This record gives sequence, structure tokens and C-alpha cells, in this order.
Amino acid sequence: MHKLEFPTDFLWGAATAAYQIEGAWQADGKGESIWDRFTHTLGKIVDGSTGDVACDHYHRWADDIALMKSLNIQSYRFSVAWPRILPAGRGQVNQAGLDFYSRLVDGLLAADIMPFVTLYHWDLPQALQDEGGWPQRSTAEAFVEYTDVISRHLGDRVKHWITHNEPWCIAFLSHQIGEHAPGWQNWPAALRTAHHTLLSHGWAVPVILRNSPGAQVGITLNFEPAEPASASIADLHAARRREGYFSRWFIDPLYGRHYPADMVAEYETAGYLPNGLDFVADGDLAAIAAKTDFLGVNYYTRAVARDEDAPDNLPQTVFVAPLDERTEMGWEVYPQGLYNLLNRLHFEYQVPKLYVTENGCSYSDGPNDQGEIVDQRRLNYLRDHFAAVRRAISNGVPLAGYFVWSLMDNFEWAKGYTQRFGIVWVDYATQQRIPKASALWYRDVIRNNGWTEGEE
Repeated sequence: MHKLEFPTDFLWGAATAAYQIEGAWQADGKGESIWDRFTHTLGKIVDGSTGDVACDHYHRWADDIALMKSLNIQSYRFSVAWPRILPAGRGQVNQAGLDFYSRLVDGLLAADIMPFVTLYHWDLPQALQDEGGWPQRSTAEAFVEYTDVISRHLGDRVKHWITHNEPWCIAFLSHQIGEHAPGWQNWPAALRTAHHTLLSHGWAVPVILRNSPGAQVGITLNFEPAEPASASIADLHAARRREGYFSRWFIDPLYGRHYPADMVAEYETAGYLPNGLDFVADGDLAAIAAKTDFLGVNYYTRAVARDEDAPDNLPQTVFVAPLDERTEMGWEVYPQGLYNLLNRLHFEYQVPKLYVTENGCSYSDGPNDQGEIVDQRRLNYLRDHFAAVRRAISNGVPLAGYFVWSLMDNFEWAKGYTQRFGIVWVDYATQQRIPKASALWYRDVIRNNGWTEGEE
């Protein structure tokens, strides 16, 4: 049997987001967020649920740290709820919010768990949304104020910072598709949001470095690599457009390539940029391309792009996996896509350091008669993606760590509580946590910094 070992300094972690686990939505001076407003609006969440309580992590954080310690978790990626710190989005600071995250960080460090802080995981203060939200440049300015407050407070102890999680979701899923808060369906607003999110990242980087000397700073993008369904010209163009929309619109300006000209032309032709890139001011693109230490990579599946409107398109020759090889989100299980993506980011963009900041799957396996949760499909998913990651490292890809999504079952945004991504089961009625088989396997992988193929 062959053992797959990882570099000795490889970092194994788990990830969560504030709104998905904290609950305590009105506690201790916290302001309303756009997700508080969105979930309390009838018809927005598939099961009618909210994050009002979620996993009650706000009150159970110490137990959750002990749980992570028992699973050998080396690093915890969590997000700060902006409205806990600045209830109105700017101005008056809520000391109770700062104190909560200070206790959390101190608890993690006492348990020898490295904190990775995400500043924005989608819970914009509703007060800023009432002023126009991310389509307004003033929101980027408010983000810098928020960044300054929290990084001054935690910067002596937190040395890994992520500015934003998944700008594509902030911009397009939330402002063009409308599935996430604030639920808009407005292309021009989505494109303005994308720019202001990236701009706020660039402006925040030097603020974090000033307040947290020696810190490493990055941003996390979500990727769904597009592959053409056939070798036809039409499908190749479809894959290019998909990548432009989902990935290149964000990663290109971050690495000094400006917005991709082909997508600018397409958006102008479609009427999505009625005044061109009028929201891009002098100096913006230089700010967005601020030097960072790492890129966070969120990967779940790939996209297969086919142009159904091209009358002379060839028959599809590349097929997605059968239906039984999909997660309960309906996503294809495709670890090769993660391998391909990591290589591309290294060789095409010369990213200095990479972290897989989210990777995981939704399966609803619950406790059996013995109280055990045998989530073999998740275990298989993780094992196969770990193997893909290891192959990428062998190619010279500078991958420094991996964070499983998610530490525990939680509020899955517009899906409510209908999807379970956690390696730890949460009984939402009692708040009991039960590590699943995948968590116990992950614990052993971390202990051994790898695993022997054939042993599970």
C-alpha cells in the first residue's frame, strides 16, 4: 500500500461563516444585516428558515473550539460579522462585538489552533444597504473603516486575513441572479458591485498590514472551472464566456490584468455597461492589484459549457458524471477539476501561495441506531480531493493548506437547513454536535499528515 504524505508545514483546517453558525442575531448590540432582512422576507429561503439561532456558536464557541481540538484541527477559518462591530456599518463601534471575537481568538490560540479571519462573508449591515449597498462606492469606503477597527483590535494575535469571500457571489449571485441577499436582478448593479468589492479589498490590504505587522493577507475566490462539452468552436467560446463571467472578471484585475477586454465588450454589447466602465476611477485598478500573500480557492465542482443556440454545434462529446455521482446540491463530484484549477492558478497567474479555503459536499446522512453517522460518500469525496491536491503539490503548486467546508452542519443560505455540508452533525433542536465518520477520518489524516491508500 502507498502512503500519501503532505509537506511537513501543510496546514489542515476547517471553515465556517458568521451568519451560518453564530445565531444571536440581535444579541449584545449587533445591528441588522442584509441576511437578517432577507431571511425574514417571506419566500426567500426554501424552507422558510432563518439564521436567528443557527448553531448558536455565539454562545457555544468554547465547546466548538474543544471539538476542533479533539479533531486535531490546526487552523480555523471564520468570518467576522460586520454589523456586530459597526451596527450602522460605520461610526459607532460596538465593544461587545469586538469582545466576542477577541475571546474567540484567544480561545483558539490557547488550543493551538491558528485563526484565519475572513472580514466579509456576505452579511453587509442593513444600514449600508439602505444607502444603496455595494453598488455605491461609499460602501467600499465603509469597508475600509470596518477593516481598520477590527484589524486594530485583533491584529496583535491574528496573522492571517482574508478580505472577502467569493466576490462572484457578492456581485452576481446576489445582484444579478438574485438568489442571495439583497436579492436584486440587475446586471449594471452587479458589475458595479464587483468593482467596489474588489476596490475595497485593495484599499483594505495596506490597512491590515499597518495594524497587524507581519500578517499575511489574501482574498478568497470561488471557482467553477468551465470545460467545453465538445471540441466545437461554439462550445469553446461558451467555456470562455463562462470562465470570463465566473472567474476572469475577478482574478484578472487582482493580478494586474485589468478587466478582461472580451467580457467588457460582451457586457457593453448586451447593455450591461450602459456607460462603459464609468465606475472605475483613476487609480482603482492599481489599488485592486495590491500585492497579496496568498489566494484562497473555493472549489466544489466544474461546469461543462455547451452552446445550445448554435445551430451547427457538434454533438456533445464530453459528459458530466452520472446522476449517482452528484452531491445533494446536484453538483458533480469531479476532483480532477481541483487539480486542474490549482495548476492553472500557479502556472498562469504565478500566485505566490494558495490555500484551498473551502472544499466539501452536502450529504444528509444522519445518526444510525448506534448514534454513529456513516457518511461514506463525504469521506470518499474528501479522500479523492485530497489526492488531487497532493498531485498538484507534486507539480510544484505552492499550496500551503486546506480548509474543509464545513466544520459543522449550518444554515446554508438560500437553501436554509435543507443541506448539510458539515463533517460534524448538528441537531438543531438540541444543538448537540456529533462528529461524522468523515470527521474521524479527517482527524487521523491530520495526525498522520496523510493517509495510506486502501486504509479508511
